[in-house]
Amino acid sequence: MIDDYWYKNATIYSLDLETFMDGNGDGVGDFRGLSARLDYLQGLGVDVIWLAPFQPTPNRDNGYDISDYYGVDHRHGTPGDFAEFMDLANDRGIKVIIDLVINHTSDQHPWFQEARKGKDNPYHDWYVWSDKKPSDAEDGIIFPGVQERTWTYDRKAQQYYFHRFYEFQPDLNVSNPAVREELHRVIGYYLALGVAGFRVDAVPFVLETQGPGKLDEAEIRFEILEDLRRFLQWHRGDAILLGEANVAPRQAKKYFGEGGGGLHMMFNFYVNQFLFHALASEDTTALREALEDTRTDLPMAQWGNFLRNHDELDLGRLTEEQRQQVFAHFGPEKDMQLYDRGIRRRLAPMLGERPRIELAYSLMFSLPGTPVMRYGDELGMGDDLSLNERDAVRTPMQWSDEANGGFSRAAEKQLVHPVIGDGAYAYPLLNVENQMRDADSLLNWTKKIVRLRKETPEIGYGEWELIETKEPAVLGLRYTFRGKVVVVFHNFSNRPIVVTLKKGPEAEANLLDLREVIELEPGEKGGHQVRLGSYGYRWFRLRKV
Repeated sequence: MIDDYWYKNATIYSLDLETFMDGNGDGVGDFRGLSARLDYLQGLGVDVIWLAPFQPTPNRDNGYDISDYYGVDHRHGTPGDFAEFMDLANDRGIKVIIDLVINHTSDQHPWFQEARKGKDNPYHDWYVWSDKKPSDAEDGIIFPGVQERTWTYDRKAQQYYFHRFYEFQPDLNVSNPAVREELHRVIGYYLALGVAGFRVDAVPFVLETQGPGKLDEAEIRFEILEDLRRFLQWHRGDAILLGEANVAPRQAKKYFGEGGGGLHMMFNFYVNQFLFHALASEDTTALREALEDTRTDLPMAQWGNFLRNHDELDLGRLTEEQRQQVFAHFGPEKDMQLYDRGIRRRLAPMLGERPRIELAYSLMFSLPGTPVMRYGDELGMGDDLSLNERDAVRTPMQWSDEANGGFSRAAEKQLVHPVIGDGAYAYPLLNVENQMRDADSLLNWTKKIVRLRKETPEIGYGEWELIETKEPAVLGLRYTFRGKVVVVFHNFSNRPIVVTLKKGPEAEANLLDLREVIELEPGEKGGHQVRLGSYGYRWFRLRKV
């Protein structure tokens, strides 16, 4: 049974092919390049690679505008290169999950080009249309300041089509049985090639039934999600669906499925936002509440915890006061912010100090759920705010101090994005090769925390409780699994703090430090005093006296 729940004690590594490693020297990352770096990922200790879209695309939205679900974009190689990569990854015991982008297609997809031919075309109802301009055509904007509408007129069809995102990404009508049947084929195709699951893009928008004037009253049809789950499990019992669903905590259970028939995992956007508020305020009160709000008792359900991803750091669920506090600390300048709700910076430039970066990563690896890393953050890579919108955090991986950071042998002007070449985060100073040779580097520290998380299955599989520390700046968590107990403490303050433990199982047991050769014994009167340095963190396993 535990094998079927592999995702609960895994470390997921998120990467985009085009910026990870260029194998053929054309300036764009590809499967040959990724295959050549699998030993690095295996050495890092990751269990799962999450691939951003790699299918054929006009590439107007980082590949999320797909024009053929069954192919490989020519920039990334061939289907044979993908098949070889899958074999090499599986040989190393690394699972692969891929993006399932089924809310929309590219407007260049053959399905949409057929749909434009008129109402009699069998593909017309694969999309959402309106004869007249809907009254809510300018409502529901996802990208304020960049996107202008959600309904756009198509001259060939002589109708308006619906698009939750950019106008070149028309929404699929997933309520149409023919569309769902085709999506089954897409899922089955990649399962047959060996993928272990899918990161489902924009889940709430996939499930909403749309039509003109219905934006505010769109029905969320969870049976669509249940249908995808049944098909997935029928083909591969241990495959998973990891959902991008930035929803309120009270709605989460419906996405996981009341009977466990929905998503296996969801990204915990809610906790992520309060985590950064805690880092900014040095107060964990709201974070503790967020953790309780997202507690789930469904045995197969699991949260995916992350610090940064390929998009902006979304702060939309914080209060205005909380959001401004996070902006002030981590994105004070206007060009650091995006869409009036988020920050477009990498983790290291935001947090700055190495102790604070370690604190954040240690916390992510010890929160209830599964840790999801972003490529380059294990090095402390920086961002390029001169690039447009979200591209600021999508610069190429920095492998060495060679030209282009070892990412590509192409001319600099041919690169998909420029490599960071100036300042404290420049590739001559910050790269894999340098950090591999430095025992105290962030990369080598990250390897240790990945291994530590793997060796504490209590976090992935166990029941969790908050520990009362009486210190607002300190978050304490207790995990229990099969009679074993792990406790972790994190100090969000830049001052040392001593936490007194008088209650709970940890008060009467020896505390075996999991990072240092230290074992704490209870005092003469029982209990412990746990010392935490500024931005300090400690992991313990209980050992009965």
